[in-house]
Amino acid sequence: MARYRKKPVVIEAIQYDGTITSRNAIVRELAASKTPAFIGDGGELKITTLEGDHLVSVGDFVITGIAGESYPCKPEIFEASYEAVE
Repeated sequence: MARYRKKPVVIEAIQYDGTITSRNAIVRELAASKTPAFIGDGGELKITTLEGDHLVSVGDFVITGIAGESYPCKPEIFEASYEAVE
């Protein structure tokens, strides 16, 4: 089996802190990128990804990838995978 290294890419992300302000900011950002985001019956934030609807938990990062796709990412995975750029 051959070995491969993931190419470095720059992504955009916003962390959900559970507040209405944070939730609304994410909904606005995703609307601008044409990614469906909605508030569930219990007030939770959900986004539509390539794999279907996903709940965004408090602390999750919502990532917009290189093809414009959006998806939630758990904070521990985000911290292990990404670092801030200037």
